[in-house]
Amino acid sequence: MFKLLTSVLALTTTVAVAEKFGNFYNYWLYNSTANIFDLTRYGSSNPITLPTLSNRNSSIIIAPERSALVIVDMQNYFLDPELSPGAKAGRAAVAPTLQLIDAFRAKGMPIAWVQWGIDEYDLTHLLSPSFLYGFSDGKHANTSFCSEMGTVHNGTIDAGKLLCRGAWNAQQYGPLYTSYLQGLEMGTDFYFNKNTLSGLWGVFTPFEQWLHDTGVTTLFFGGVNTDQCVFGTMIDAVYKGYDTIMVEDICGTTSPYYATQMVVYNIGGDGWTTNTSMILPALA
Repeated sequence: MFKLLTSVLALTTTVAVAEKFGNFYNYWLYNSTANIFDLTRYGSSNPITLPTLSNRNSSIIIAPERSALVIVDMQNYFLDPELSPGAKAGRAAVAPTLQLIDAFRAKGMPIAWVQWGIDEYDLTHLLSPSFLYGFSDGKHANTSFCSEMGTVHNGTIDAGKLLCRGAWNAQQYGPLYTSYLQGLEMGTDFYFNKNTLSGLWGVFTPFEQWLHDTGVTTLFFGGVNTDQCVFGTMIDAVYKGYDTIMVEDICGTTSPYYATQMVVYNIGGDGWTTNTSMILPALA
C-alpha cells in the first residue's frame, strides 16, 4: 500500500511540474525543473530521451512509433562530384546520415526520402517562373527541369533529364541509394517526390499524406541544401504542427556559412537542433 501511494505521489509531482503547450490533440509537456520536453503526446510503449543543443540544451522525449528521419534531396544532382563539385559539405554528411539511418531502423523508426521528382504535369501546370529560371542556365528556358543533361563519368552514365522522375541524377547519391534499396526491402524506407523547395508546401502533399496516415508527429531532418529545401521543409513542418529537429551534421549546403547560421538559429527556436554524436549513443 505504501509503495502504491509513493508511486501515485511521484506521478502527481511529475504532472504538476509539467506545463502543457498545445491543445487536446497536439501538445508538448515541458518540465522546466528538469528542462525536458515530452513530445510523446499520448505516451509511448518505449519512449526515448535525447539530448539537444536548443532551449538551454534541453532534452526531448520521443515516441519511436510516431517518429521518423526525413532526408531531403540527397540526390546525385546535388552531391555527385562531377555535377556539383562544390558540394563538399553535403558529401561529408553522407557517412553520419548512413549511421543515423541504421540507428533509426534498429529502433523501428521509418526513413522518409523527400526529393525533387518533376513530371509533365508539374512542368505544364505547377512550376513557377522563379523555379524554372533558377534551375536553368540563366538564359534558355529549355535548359531547366527535365531537360536532357547528357552523360557523366566519362560517358558511362546517362544522367537523364534534370531532376525528372526516374532519372539517374534524381536518385539518391552513392551509398545512400544502396541504403535506400535495402530499406525498401526491409519495409522501413519510403520515398516521396516534391516539386518545390518544401516537401510539405501545399494541401496534403504525398509526404504529408503519409505522415497523416501513419500518425508520425516527430521529425528529424537532414539533407541538402540546408538553407533551401531542408529549411523549407522544416519550417513548413513547424507551421503544420510537427515536432521539428534538425540534425546538424547530416545537413550540408553550398551557400555561405551565415545561411546555415540562420537555419540553426530559427529551427533552434521553433524546434530543436542536435547532432549524431549526441543522439546515436541514446539510440544504441
